[in-house]
Amino acid sequence: MDWGSPVFVLVIIGMSIVAWVITTAIRARHGYPVENEWGGLTHKAPALEHQRQTELLVQENEQLRGKLSRIEERVAVLERIATDKAGRLSDDIEQLR
Repeated sequence: MDWGSPVFVLVIIGMSIVAWVITTAIRARHGYPVENEWGGLTHKAPALEHQRQTELLVQENEQLRGKLSRIEERVAVLERIATDKAGRLSDDIEQLR
């Protein structure tokens, strides 16, 4: 192979393009910022981060549902106390003694 031939230049260009594609694929797979065609960076959030955020939101949602159900039970008891006749409430208290 002659060092001054156009084939040598094309091989170097081809190797550079292949290396760039491999590097970009590795960076994208691991969540690192990827360069766009003008040299700027594009950020891709990893799927694992979104999955973890979703799991945390689901846990928080379940906790809030539990708190809400307990509060609803308390409000129901308070409504019953507030709307019942005074005599009936005192009778219930006497039965508990």
